[in-house]
Amino acid sequence: MQSTGLMLFWFVVVLIMIPVSLWLLKRSGWQPKGAAPAAWPMKTLGQLPLGPGQRVVTIEVGQGTSRTCLVLGVTQHSITTLHTLPASVESAAGPAFNEVLAQSRQTLSGERA
Repeated sequence: MQSTGLMLFWFVVVLIMIPVSLWLLKRSGWQPKGAAPAAWPMKTLGQLPLGPGQRVVTIEVGQGTSRTCLVLGVTQHSITTLHTLPASVESAAGPAFNEVLAQSRQTLSGERA
């Protein structure tokens, strides 16, 4: 009976140590090799839904002078880079991407009619 109680005690200790060790790993900032840093600067600038499960998204990645804007086509099964351009100070002051894209779609649909 004493060995059963000791075995149960160590079982509980191991169960408690699992979340404690995961919490410590998270707090230490350790990441597996090849993983992106948690503080990687990435900002969504705009998105426009095109249909069910499809949208165009503009994101800004990087920081300082190495910032880059990516226009991505996002579906349920893939993400495709549609265009890449360097981020500039003027691009932040201009109209939102989704407004420009919506306006150009309206213009195109008006020409077809």
